[in-house]
Amino acid sequence: MPVTFDGKLVVAISSRALFGFEEENRVFEEQGERAYIELQLSRLDVPAKRGVAFPLVNKLLAFNTADAQRVEVVILSKNDPVSGMRVFRSADQEGLKLLRGVFTRGRSPYQYLAALQANLFLSANENDVASALQDGFPAARVFPESAKTAERHANEVRIAFDGDAVLFSDEAERVFQSEGLDAFHEHEIKHALNPLPPGPFKPLLEALHRLQSAGAEAPMKLRTALVTARSAPAHERAVRTLMQWNIQVDEAMFLGGLDKGEFLKTFEPDFFFDDQQGHVDSARRHVATGHVLSGVSNPKRGGRPA
Repeated sequence: MPVTFDGKLVVAISSRALFGFEEENRVFEEQGERAYIELQLSRLDVPAKRGVAFPLVNKLLAFNTADAQRVEVVILSKNDPVSGMRVFRSADQEGLKLLRGVFTRGRSPYQYLAALQANLFLSANENDVASALQDGFPAARVFPESAKTAERHANEVRIAFDGDAVLFSDEAERVFQSEGLDAFHEHEIKHALNPLPPGPFKPLLEALHRLQSAGAEAPMKLRTALVTARSAPAHERAVRTLMQWNIQVDEAMFLGGLDKGEFLKTFEPDFFFDDQQGHVDSARRHVATGHVLSGVSNPKRGGRPA
């Protein structure tokens, strides 16, 4: 019988998101691919430093038991196969059970997300993330220098999401940006009983909900939070939308423009996802953060290779 990922949470992750390859990346940028490959080969038995998404991956894999494989993590990288050997060796030395990887040597790897049935793609490459989102996959650009707080909650995965343009569509955000706050509130009150269209990260939230439903059968716990700039009365439509999806979040923060960073510092998520650069910059001073390059706040943009 062929292997299937049906029903699993599937995370596709780049090498630089999982491990701290910033020094090696500088060699690539300054001296080229050959020097980079030679450096990685010379360090084949040197464990790579833990990257910004390492704690999240480590915790998610802890949902797997001998009786139930609930999470699959796949390396999806622009690295060459030689450098890929170091990635797998570093994972093995860290005790991460990673079995699969796709290495495309400079070509964008996001086109393999469909074959992987990925629920999440994390990469330091802005272009790959934007392309994945355009193809309908939850994806976020990670910042290798973001803070990490995962070690503080060893038995619980904590994930936080912005609302508009992340869990929900950017419908309401477009009204706010084009017509202002009063029009936004009027629009949301008028449509309070109408669920918001889904945003790019609804599939991830659904997969996490399935994982959370494992309950006492899983050795790891999961806690989710909605952290949004919405305030009353616009909060109601967001809550009703989640109810209509039959998904609950454990915490909801309707901040009405307050700085998200301080609240995330208290919640201490393993990862936070937001579409707006300002919120991302505030958050990543305190927690690991992913920039969701979607919606009206993110016109089509380029990025450097990573």
